[in-house]
Amino acid sequence: MKLNSAQLGKHLQGSLAPVYVISGDEPLLCQEAADAIRAATRAQGFSEREVFHAEANFDWGLLYEAGASMSLFAEKRVIELRIANGKPGDKGTAAILEYLGRPPEDTLLLISLPKLDGSTQKTKWAKALIEGPNSQFLQIWPVEASQLPQWIRQRLAQSGMSASQEALELIAARVEGNLLAAAQEIEKLKLLADGNQIDASTVQAAVADSARYDVFGLIEAVLGGDATHALRMLEGLRGEGQEALFILVMLARELRQLAGLAQQISQGVPQDKAFASARPPIWDKRRPLVSKALQRHSAARWNQLLIDAQRIDAQVKGQAPGDAWSSLGRLVLLMAGQRLPLSE
Repeated sequence: MKLNSAQLGKHLQGSLAPVYVISGDEPLLCQEAADAIRAATRAQGFSEREVFHAEANFDWGLLYEAGASMSLFAEKRVIELRIANGKPGDKGTAAILEYLGRPPEDTLLLISLPKLDGSTQKTKWAKALIEGPNSQFLQIWPVEASQLPQWIRQRLAQSGMSASQEALELIAARVEGNLLAAAQEIEKLKLLADGNQIDASTVQAAVADSARYDVFGLIEAVLGGDATHALRMLEGLRGEGQEALFILVMLARELRQLAGLAQQISQGVPQDKAFASARPPIWDKRRPLVSKALQRHSAARWNQLLIDAQRIDAQVKGQAPGDAWSSLGRLVLLMAGQRLPLSE
């Protein structure tokens, strides 16, 4: 049977089902749902736990044995089955179906799966988990970018905190849809906040106090035209082990927005109006940096830099010749206003 995420807390206050299934690709939300189920089992006397990772060559007989054997140390126990690829195969299908047909008493099975596509949901084993009377199937949906500020607001409210809209948008831009990073930022802000209210200045202080070299600080240096500082930060990020692909993704996001804004302005749209319609939003204290960057290049040049970013993406993935880090350094200098020739 399907169980809605919003209903999970209330559901766990009652009698527990023999089998729970968590399916989704959002690590934080999946982890928190699993933690809630584990907490409920502990509260109801499940004191023994066994974990299986169903990877290649997994012995599905272990699930049979775990379901059939008597607990030696506790009256109630939890069996966790983690199927990272979401494909149990023929042997796994047989084992899951047999277990669902006769779930052992005083045992709770918690299955973790990635998001299942439509065709997988129609397989015999998946249908048994989703529709079967002995299982509760919990589908974890990602938080869309447009929903992220509200998600952050709710998360803060759970701790008795609140934030201005500008602060919420700044946090959302800072974490770029990474809920785990969002949760970490929220915990940091709870320590830094003056009282229960968080404003944009508090968020900015938290960002400034993070890592010595920060991708978002790199972007600010690039937008502000500080080429020397930006290049130093890029080298620092490389030295600290930051992935080139992540830096490229963040720079490309800025390039897409700058190219779009420059195009609108070239067509006669007032800058304030272009800023107001921008997605992701451009918060007020960041607008001077964006304005400064827009004065640096034309729409055509921003688009050409975006093409350069695509070429670097291929280098990072080993699909094009050249050193990705050298190309990233060149891209940073060009974005910051250094007059170098564009790639051919």
